[in-house]
This record gives sequence, C-alpha cells and structure tokens, in this order.
Amino acid sequence: MTENRQLTPYDHIGEEAAIRSLVERFYFYMDTLPEAAGIRAMHAADLSSAHDKLFKFLSGWLGGPDLFVQEYGHPRLRQRHFPFAIDAAARDQWMLCMTKALDEVSMAANFRENLSQALQQLATHMINQDE
Repeated sequence: MTENRQLTPYDHIGEEAAIRSLVERFYFYMDTLPEAAGIRAMHAADLSSAHDKLFKFLSGWLGGPDLFVQEYGHPRLRQRHFPFAIDAAARDQWMLCMTKALDEVSMAANFRENLSQALQQLATHMINQDE
C-alpha cells in the first residue's frame, strides 16, 4: 500500500483473507441454518461457484481488486438475479447469513454496522417479487 492512497473498505475489513473468511462463514450459515433453507434452495448443490463469485464481487465492491469485473464483466447484479424469485423473505434469509458471518470477522463495530447497512440496501435492491 502506498502512503498517498486512501484506505478503502477492503483495507478496513482485512483485505483478501478477511473477505475469504466472510464468504466462507456466509455459505456455512446458508448451508446449515434451517432459517436459510429458502435461499439455500436457490443455489446449486455445490456452492463453490457461488462462493467464488461472491468473493470476487465483494473484493471489488469493497475497493480491492476488481476480480469479478475482470472475469465476468460488469456485475449487473439485479439482472443476474432475475432468474431467481427474490422476495423480502429471501432477502432476510440472505442477510441473516451475512450478519452472522460479519459478526465472525474482526473489524471495528462502526465499520461492521456501515457495511451491514450497505449490504442490506444491496440485498433489498435484488428483490424482484412482490409479497
């Protein structure tokens, strides 16, 4: 890191190792929590591709290497999620897993809260089904 570069959320979270840990814990919860069964059912039996894509997306989204864009192009998250029926319940299940995962990654409390709020907004933006 150069002296003149401002720190990004990627730096604050702990860079690659922390994002890998966050994604690992997120999918652990998705795969094991009964309350996340609905969101889990939207994924393939093998979560490795989803795991890889989320890691690459979060890396760039948080200001680190733009791995997702380099491999897949612009994220177009909403468009990429259109094939899945995402309602508020699915969003809440996704956030349950993410919140639990965030709680396991060491970071300042105010940064965790800001990151959680940003992810909540992002997850809400993915909703494509009425209740």
